[in-house]
Amino acid sequence: MSNSETTTNEMPVDVETVDDTILDVTIIDDGLSDEPVVESAFDRPGRWYIVHTFAGHEQKVIGALNNIIKSRELNDQIYEIYLPEEDVTEFKSGKKVTVSKRMFPSYLLIRCEPDPEIFYVIGSTPGVTGFVGAEKTRPTALTRREVDNIIRPHVEGVEQPAAKRRMPTHEFEVNDTVQIKTGPFATFSGHVAEINEDQLKVKVLVDIFGRETPVELDFTQVTKL
Repeated sequence: MSNSETTTNEMPVDVETVDDTILDVTIIDDGLSDEPVVESAFDRPGRWYIVHTFAGHEQKVIGALNNIIKSRELNDQIYEIYLPEEDVTEFKSGKKVTVSKRMFPSYLLIRCEPDPEIFYVIGSTPGVTGFVGAEKTRPTALTRREVDNIIRPHVEGVEQPAAKRRMPTHEFEVNDTVQIKTGPFATFSGHVAEINEDQLKVKVLVDIFGRETPVELDFTQVTKL
């Protein structure tokens, strides 16, 4: 009996080798962020305090305090004096003008170190009546929100929006007698029925052909009699 030989036909198998090596990747923070950088006056050195002055003496106090800072070399302790102002639209003699006015008359904001000696120097400056706060020797510093409400934060790369203006002042009151200066009803006179401060207009009741007619006009088109 012949030995039977078993032949195994093995087909070569292509095995795809997968590289399981884990790369150690270090992510470097380049400091770039989509969030805008906000610069608040609150983050500057020192703390912010409110100082009260005699009426109309704000600029005199600023000048006197700057001289004291220079003569005593206190630049590293009294950093900044800020006089809050805003643009206000007024109507004078029928003309619209924009003027800069004190936001808080008789008050200044001062950024300094919270040091009793510095408080004394500021408080004894001619024209200053004292700090706003519970105690004379330890005035109350402003919070971040209070500072940002007065000194608007600067956002890097973003144009600073204009501070919200107060309602324009004017010389008109309901029932005032006024004269129209321009337009088809120039030289006519009448009585103010309504005042629209948002749109800077007045509604005047004018006697036209014996009939009282409401006419809407700009503040600049009428003058008070």
